[in-house]
Amino acid sequence: MAVVQPKGEACEVAFAAATPARASSPVGGTLKRLFDVAFSLVAIASALPFFLLLPLVIYFVAPGPVFFRHTRIGFGGKSFPCLKFRTMVADADRVLDDHLARDPEARAEFARHRKLKNDPRVIPIVGAFLRKSSLDELPQFLNVLRGDMSVVGPRPLTLEELRDYGKHAGHYKAARPGITGLWQVSGRSDLSFGKRVELDSRYVATCSFPTDMHLILRTVRVLINGHGAY
Repeated sequence: MAVVQPKGEACEVAFAAATPARASSPVGGTLKRLFDVAFSLVAIASALPFFLLLPLVIYFVAPGPVFFRHTRIGFGGKSFPCLKFRTMVADADRVLDDHLARDPEARAEFARHRKLKNDPRVIPIVGAFLRKSSLDELPQFLNVLRGDMSVVGPRPLTLEELRDYGKHAGHYKAARPGITGLWQVSGRSDLSFGKRVELDSRYVATCSFPTDMHLILRTVRVLINGHGAY
């Protein structure tokens, strides 16, 4: 199916190539990778009805590409196309620019969190539901199978966000970004960007298989109550 591809990918690839990782392999090693593959295969098989139904719903409500592909930075500073079910209107960039230009409070909120609680770009009802339930992130299990991501890890960063990580950028690039992680179970979008940086660095510094299992269990609880998702 068609995908949305934002501008600027060439610039991101060039920046990533100029910032190689110090680590020779992602944190967690072979055990983490084997678990990622097994868990993702089970997750995709279990969620197959959603993979079949959600694209039809999205296309019917907001005609256009079903998947959204956004360039994120992964292990070693390498860029990759991070997949999601599309939850925004087709001209989302223009809608956001117009909204931020008109609303100084929204500009301040976006600068703090890189997100908006009342985002005018989100497809009414369907987009909000997918984000609240995190079903929009199901396609990222395909990213895990490709080796771009892990089940548990730092939240996938854009190039602009990675630049703002400053001295902590090396921690981020030492791991594969995750579908879930410390940020996702600690408040998600209710947290400041600075807190997100702190949590990502803490995860990389303390990464272990028991920690990953604990975070996955906490993720289930977070998905049920939906706190911090918008």
